[in-house]
Amino acid sequence: MHEAGKLLAQCHQTIAQMIRPGITTWEIDAFVDRFLAKHGAKPEQKGYRGYQYATCASVNDEVCHGFPRRKRLENGDIVTIDMVVNLHGALVDSAWTYAVGTLSDQAAHLLTVTKTALYKGIEQAVAGNRLGDIGHAIQQYVEAEGFSVVRDFTGHGIGPTIHEDPDVFHYGKPGKGLRLKEGMVFTIEPMVNVGAWQCKMDDNGWTARTADGTLSAQYEHTIAITKGGPLILTEQTR
Repeated sequence: MHEAGKLLAQCHQTIAQMIRPGITTWEIDAFVDRFLAKHGAKPEQKGYRGYQYATCASVNDEVCHGFPRRKRLENGDIVTIDMVVNLHGALVDSAWTYAVGTLSDQAAHLLTVTKTALYKGIEQAVAGNRLGDIGHAIQQYVEAEGFSVVRDFTGHGIGPTIHEDPDVFHYGKPGKGLRLKEGMVFTIEPMVNVGAWQCKMDDNGWTARTADGTLSAQYEHTIAITKGGPLILTEQTR
């Protein structure tokens, strides 16, 4: 999983260099397919429950599970690229929100807050703590910044399959929930909205977007609970 995580991080870092006004998420998705195949890996979500793409590509008010498309990204857009990498049977999952060109102050602040919230959650992912400590740290910080935490989607365990127990909520009460133990591996992936936390689903049955049309961002890492603290398997240069 650590090797798979390094590969996924490298893929995200290459995508960061590609993001610009005029590119399409269709092109990004095709790149990810080629990149993983070149390195002996495959996109695990392609074919998962009928999903057709190597990535989820969510733009602006799309919260998660957006379909790659041929529409060109425009200056000021934000786009979240989410992928699950399978390297010789080891799975890791990571999402990153990218700025397209120059962002509004609000959008830039949203990205900063969401990324910071991810790492505040990871700080609580130590043996002996509980899942509620992770969610509380994220929720407390995000709401203090005037944004909201999505409730409809969670982090999750990951291993031989994409989604396993436990569900990792990005809100909650400290000291509540499953106690964390060494050897656990799961994702932390806060989705943060500028407006209300509620989502609505598109007719495609996959894509969720903010109910009020405001922007949404997401950052996600796969982590392992170790004796020395949380090990970020998908870490990249911040």
